[in-house]
Amino acid sequence: MEFITEFVSNLSSLSESSKNKFLKLLTLNSYEKGHVIAELGEVPTNFYVLKSGIVRSYITNDRGKEFIRTFFVPVSSTGSFSALVLEKPSRLTYDCLTDCEVYSGNFKAFKKLAAENIDISNMYAAVLERIFMRMEKRIFELSVLDATKRYLNLKKEIPDIDNLIPQYHIASYLNITPVQLSRIRKDLYSKKEKP
Repeated sequence: MEFITEFVSNLSSLSESSKNKFLKLLTLNSYEKGHVIAELGEVPTNFYVLKSGIVRSYITNDRGKEFIRTFFVPVSSTGSFSALVLEKPSRLTYDCLTDCEVYSGNFKAFKKLAAENIDISNMYAAVLERIFMRMEKRIFELSVLDATKRYLNLKKEIPDIDNLIPQYHIASYLNITPVQLSRIRKDLYSKKEKP
């Protein structure tokens, strides 16, 4: 539980009593690569805090092509947040790209606790701020940065990404083709090799 206590402390200042109430909501689960934690079309009930591994959110078009919206890495919350809030089916699928350890908690129980406890309410506000900033950053990158800069930013966030997940997932996240990603990587590595 040390991990989750640190996660909570980084978000907000909680009293020991509030922290214990929040921790009681959580269960640690281990999932293998490929495990789906939130299914497209399903009305989710749980939120998640990623302890280890990589989770992605994606949507599939009518032709079966996947479009990755977000990569989640420790320490971050994940799950179909809009579907949780609206109590409607998820428009995205969330699955584990690697083996993962994930804390899960019932969202309704968390919301009830937040309504009763100012510490938890403040923590919830901090989580919402982080979600907003993550989405704002993603929109900015897709709108303004070229593919090479997007790839370099991703490498800063997840330095070993090339060795952790398939290249076609990275390309999908960057909104480019695998061939374009290969060219970008080749160009970057050839620049490194020059004296």
